[in-house]
Amino acid sequence: MTLSRRGLFVGGATVGGAVLLGAPETAAAAPQLWAQPGSLGAPPVSGLHLQFGADASRQAVVSWHTTTAVSRPRVLLGTPEGGFGHVVSADTSTYRDAKSGTEVRVHHALLDNLRPGTDYIYAAVHDGAAPELGTLRTAPRGRAPFRFTSFGDQGTPTLGKLSNGTYVNDNLGSPYAGDVTAAVEGAAPLFHLVNGDLCYANLSTDRIRTWSDWFDNNTRSARFRPWMPAAGNHENELGNGPVGYGAYQTYFTVPDSGADAELRGLWYAFTAGSVRVISLNNDDVAYQDGGNSYVHGYSGGAQQRWLEAELAASRSDPDIDWIVVCMHQVVISTVDKFNGADLGIRETWVPLFDRYGVDLVVSGHEHHYERSHPIRGQQPNDTRTPIPADTRTDVIDTTRGTVHMVIGGGGTSVPSNKLFYSPAQCRVITAVGPTDPGTGKKPPIYVLEDAPWSAVRDPDHAYGFAAFDVDPGRPGGTTSIDVTYYAVTGPYATSTPVDRFRLTRPRRH
Repeated sequence: MTLSRRGLFVGGATVGGAVLLGAPETAAAAPQLWAQPGSLGAPPVSGLHLQFGADASRQAVVSWHTTTAVSRPRVLLGTPEGGFGHVVSADTSTYRDAKSGTEVRVHHALLDNLRPGTDYIYAAVHDGAAPELGTLRTAPRGRAPFRFTSFGDQGTPTLGKLSNGTYVNDNLGSPYAGDVTAAVEGAAPLFHLVNGDLCYANLSTDRIRTWSDWFDNNTRSARFRPWMPAAGNHENELGNGPVGYGAYQTYFTVPDSGADAELRGLWYAFTAGSVRVISLNNDDVAYQDGGNSYVHGYSGGAQQRWLEAELAASRSDPDIDWIVVCMHQVVISTVDKFNGADLGIRETWVPLFDRYGVDLVVSGHEHHYERSHPIRGQQPNDTRTPIPADTRTDVIDTTRGTVHMVIGGGGTSVPSNKLFYSPAQCRVITAVGPTDPGTGKKPPIYVLEDAPWSAVRDPDHAYGFAAFDVDPGRPGGTTSIDVTYYAVTGPYATSTPVDRFRLTRPRRH
């Protein structure tokens, strides 16, 4: 795995062929034409998707995958007004699935020096294949309004396992995994955060098919707006990569964090407008044994050190108002007989969130929707119970504390919204026991706590997503994010708002 000279890491390869788009086009940048597909049997352009670079106003990457080698993977790039005027070469990264032996090739084309707040059109193509089209809007540079969305725990709506002559879903997916994608696309965000447990390929009979089904479902949104992921425990696949995330690291392009080669792509950050988004991989610090292998502590503290440096830099940057963390496992949860909150995260990352004033944390792992009061500080008990800084639920000053949101209803077939404690309590994983020879897992050890931090819970809806509308405000005043959680209640992306609130904080300048 190598580091791109332009600061973007793509699992296993440097992204090349970047093109300058800041200067006016010249006669040399004449429109490019693609040839009609030939008869050589080239595989199609599959799973087309976008990611932002570290500066979302200037960088993006177009990616697609095949399972056989292709010739001249490339992207034709242009604007709606001017048509295609540039060709950007794609580099290819690979991984071989340890279960099936299938090698997957993922083609990544870096679009660099884009114009902020601008609409682009593109076509991904390789020799012998029909081009696949998409659009991209870059983030604004500086303070400007925009929307982003978030959910976790999706799976696929497809059937991938033959059981007693009948096909079934074997990746915890349901039809709602398709409905929620359609609802997100209907909300038309600038970008979408996926809070871990994307497709549950580690549970499936055919991991390659499951990843392919996930991209086939989501390309109808991810080819038009970047889907920015966090790795969850179910992205941990036995035998794939040094710590099990080889597939995830190859499929997704994320900004480089300076991590060692085998860990690159597992944590990262990017800026959109005045919002700094930090994506973490919680399996490094969480106690729970939830993937195909137990990898607690895998980074040797590297992720923790990076996170503190990143938070310090973000909070001292006068151009950043908001710090948003995207991760999978949770600090808060008030359901019984499910995963629970994790003391490992409370011990390691929550003190950093407090110290540097993180505004918002979006997570998944629990398959329902709930949110906390703004929390700041911890009780001196065995579970380090978060302390609520305020109990108002409609308008929240995030300088007083961090709001945690559990948004785990992206489509999984195992919702947890009917398991809420009444009154609210929380099961916290404080340690794990020795490996159970029957399951191969380390069983969690739970301690029950009261939940004074619990603010809003939705027991009535299993599926949904959250939308965040950023208002930069005026110099010398406040900036705000209006948050709406939408329950997705049926086909055709039928959505109902069930929770609305506003986050506020002073604008930096």
